[in-house]
Amino acid sequence: MATLLSVNVGKPQDVSWQGRTVHTGAWKSAVQGPRMVRRLNIEGDGQGDLAGHGGEMRAVLVYQLQSYQYWREELGRDDLVYGMFGENFTVDGLPDREVCIGDRYRIGEAEFEVTQPRVTCYRVGMRLGEPTMAALLVAHHRPGFYLRVITEGHVQAGDDIVLVRKGPEELSVADTDALLYLPDRDPGMLRRALNIPALSPGWKQSFRELADARPPTREPEPPGEHPGTRRPAEASGWPGFRSMRVARIVPETPAISSVYLDAADGTPLPGARAGQYLSVRIPVGDAGPVVRSYSLSSAPTARFYRISVKHEPHGTLSGYIHAVLRPGDLVEVASPRGSFVLEQSSRPIVLASAGIGATPLLAMLHQLADTRDPRPVWWIHTARDRAHHAFAEETHTLLGRLPNAREHIQYTAATASRADEPGFTRGRPTAQSLRAMGIPADADAYLCGPLAFMDDLSGFLRHHGLSAERIHTERFGALPAINPGVTAAPAVRPHQPPGPSGTGPLVTFARSAMSTPWSPVHASLLGLAEACDIPTRWACRTGVCHTCVTHLMAGDIAYTTQPLELPEAGTVLVCCSAPTSEVVLDL
Repeated sequence: MATLLSVNVGKPQDVSWQGRTVHTGAWKSAVQGPRMVRRLNIEGDGQGDLAGHGGEMRAVLVYQLQSYQYWREELGRDDLVYGMFGENFTVDGLPDREVCIGDRYRIGEAEFEVTQPRVTCYRVGMRLGEPTMAALLVAHHRPGFYLRVITEGHVQAGDDIVLVRKGPEELSVADTDALLYLPDRDPGMLRRALNIPALSPGWKQSFRELADARPPTREPEPPGEHPGTRRPAEASGWPGFRSMRVARIVPETPAISSVYLDAADGTPLPGARAGQYLSVRIPVGDAGPVVRSYSLSSAPTARFYRISVKHEPHGTLSGYIHAVLRPGDLVEVASPRGSFVLEQSSRPIVLASAGIGATPLLAMLHQLADTRDPRPVWWIHTARDRAHHAFAEETHTLLGRLPNAREHIQYTAATASRADEPGFTRGRPTAQSLRAMGIPADADAYLCGPLAFMDDLSGFLRHHGLSAERIHTERFGALPAINPGVTAAPAVRPHQPPGPSGTGPLVTFARSAMSTPWSPVHASLLGLAEACDIPTRWACRTGVCHTCVTHLMAGDIAYTTQPLELPEAGTVLVCCSAPTSEVVLDL
């Protein structure tokens, strides 16, 4: 019979790590006597990052004596004491290869249910001083597992662990962990996993995406985490950059011009999905090549690509495009990419934009008009005034081709003309004005514009009843960071890394609009990005969870630590890779 050897608890604390502060509850220590276990926690315990740990489905973490013995020999360590793997219960028995998701156990007065393996997390490596520990736990099939509390009660070291009920499908913790994080998945096993009611929602969603062959979010997260952000879609077309010819340049407003591009060699261009963007690389003076990304504003079926560029006051490339670029010039362009795309559904559609944010939504509107989509469509656009209202006649014509379209234009300038005509309003969208438009709660909404505009509209729409997963936003700059447990610090503008300049290949971070030479002192592309204060997204930092997956727009890399599973073609895990040539990253 299995036995509870130790009950370990610890309150979250701030721990210094790599120049940052991490708020974590990974430091656990054994306690004596009985402890009350409640639905969310053990008496005296806590988690620092509730997005990745804790909560009802992850109330208690379990690790085994046999795994401690294994790691003592494998790592050559004699200092591993109970609680060092962040577990609440250290047990004798219950190996990961035999315990199954959905198994129920009685320990002392309480009853528990197995819900999922441990989430891969860099903090176990912090605690042990072994940076690759998250990957080792998966590769060696010794992750440990979480319990949900079915019946609250007291437990203490020495209690017997009694199996009450076996889980359906009898899928072990080790097999479940491998099913998510390792290659060569068994489709039948995926279906079995989805049949287990006890499996936590985050893992179930990841398995559902794998079963449906959609790009998954590899690190399971609670429903609602990071709404509106998704992994970048696989780019179609060509690798790296190719030369394209400027066919013509058309002014749209005093500050916006559209650039029409076609293939320099006359070959047909691959189609793009409505809402995707192009990354353009152009040498500007002595500064060398500058890379910027611009949404496609043309129809997905067009024989050309059209990007529409706003001249920013201090924009290096936008200034060059407006002042210097001419028809016939050649520019380097990466193939269309991006996951802010018009999705297939039968639901009503809201396309809401401000200023230059109209560009990806205009491509979506072209697609809807080309197919005369019967769904209700709301086109909501905010501009300063008529002179600064780009694509006004084009959008009005496209909306006229739809059987069920509504157009709402808002001008913010106090002296704006036409603001009192039907369909035109003075001011910015408000919760009240959106409510008056009659937008249904089951609509899909696509928003693009300044961050404040998108944040405000997202809030208004959620208040109106739209669910967060149906509100999609496009952010032209860096994606929101995912740095679990790291204490928030004031935002810093990306900059050259401190210390001597590197002598290796040039690394360009396209979304952050900066380039810097590589230096091995940074260990990985993720380390270089962090040294430049570029927003990054990661969880395990060891090539397991794929949270850091990034489009490799150009160049070649080598993995400093081989990932347990390689990412999709055209992408790279920046947490464990370094450049072998000049590279451009979608960061």
